[in-house]
Amino acid sequence: MTMQPQYSASSNILETRRKSTEVVLPWLICGLAACFYCYEYLLRISPSIMVPELRAAFNISAAALGNLSAFYFYAYTPMQLPVGVMLDKYGPRNVLTFAVLICALGAALFGFSTHYWGALAGRFMIGFGSAFAFVGVLKLASSWLPPDRFGFIAGLTTTLGMIGAMFGQNVLSVMVHQSGWQQTLIYSSIFGFLLVPIIWWVIRDQPKTVRNLESLYPSEVTHAKASYSQLYKEMKNVLTNSQIWINGVVAGLIMLPTTIFAELWGSSFLEQRYNFDAVLAAKAISMIFLGWAIGAPLVGMISDNLKRRKSPLVVGAALTLVILLAVLYLPGIPTWLLFVLLCLFGIVSSVEVICFAIGRENSSRTVAGTAVAFTNFIVVLAGFMQPIVGIILDKTWRGTFVDGIRVDTVESYQLALSVLPVALVLSLILVIFLKETYCEDVNNGA
Repeated sequence: MTMQPQYSASSNILETRRKSTEVVLPWLICGLAACFYCYEYLLRISPSIMVPELRAAFNISAAALGNLSAFYFYAYTPMQLPVGVMLDKYGPRNVLTFAVLICALGAALFGFSTHYWGALAGRFMIGFGSAFAFVGVLKLASSWLPPDRFGFIAGLTTTLGMIGAMFGQNVLSVMVHQSGWQQTLIYSSIFGFLLVPIIWWVIRDQPKTVRNLESLYPSEVTHAKASYSQLYKEMKNVLTNSQIWINGVVAGLIMLPTTIFAELWGSSFLEQRYNFDAVLAAKAISMIFLGWAIGAPLVGMISDNLKRRKSPLVVGAALTLVILLAVLYLPGIPTWLLFVLLCLFGIVSSVEVICFAIGRENSSRTVAGTAVAFTNFIVVLAGFMQPIVGIILDKTWRGTFVDGIRVDTVESYQLALSVLPVALVLSLILVIFLKETYCEDVNNGA
């Protein structure tokens, strides 16, 4: 009789621990995958804090520098098509472990390069590995976390990516100044090599049983891995869905100012227009990423709670347009106000993350990875604009050198960056043709 209470107490403790593990483990797994996204985003924006150093080291023009940065996208963009299928078929654990390793190797190759082509190869490898990061997190989220909070989860993932960008703009800019660009990239690669075994040991593709997940989220359905024929059929439905195409283009156009301005040319523009030094310009640009970090989960949560997708997109894109025009063309902005505007720019432009929820809601849950990856494929096509901005800068260069480095005028930057407001206007037009999903799976295959 005395043993029964002890047995019950022990059982209760074990049951409590089991439930705690079931609650914590999904967030731990998705959070670790999001750390990879944070790391790859740091590598992605790294050339923006090394513009004069890279141009001097390889003796290259603005167009060549834009091409170097865009080599990331030359690998990243086409990989978005097979990435979703690979994640759906082989599981995130294997794929993400391989991807982190490729990123680390690419960063090391870039850091050790003494020739332009070596740097291009390193950036290409970084882009190849990075292609799996964001979609991998959302694939894990679709298996481990509540389905009715997908917009919030996409936003939270983006926040971690922007934290990586902020770290790159602030900490790496100081490291570049103190240790040089090559040593900074080598240090960055070491972190990636340390992340590889952690990803492998912790991440699991999905809960062991459907019952375990349903005990937490009864509305969730955990699917077995699809056959090749089923994946082909579902992927065909994704590729022929006009709503997914329109949605992806809208997302890419809203993302374009961040890709072009924040990730490469913004620091140099601020140095010329506001007479900032490199460190202060990097801090100013980091405010955009801070805004994204704040705004991405916030707009996702607002959209989820409102049960609306289109109206937040319209408001966010319109406000992004107004703020961008002020930053590019309005004279005499005080430094403190510029920092505020750049932060607000990041907050309102983060509505782009809603497009991933729209893409997910316009496809079958079986191919969640494929649908999100295809949306991301269209979004990152924006990266191909980086060399185009550089070409315009080269065409309008007036032959000015400072310390042996070519310097472009404010007017040249304003002309080259004028493509960004145009992109935002186009996004506002295209939103009209999007159908409201009301945060529900429509699966209409339209």
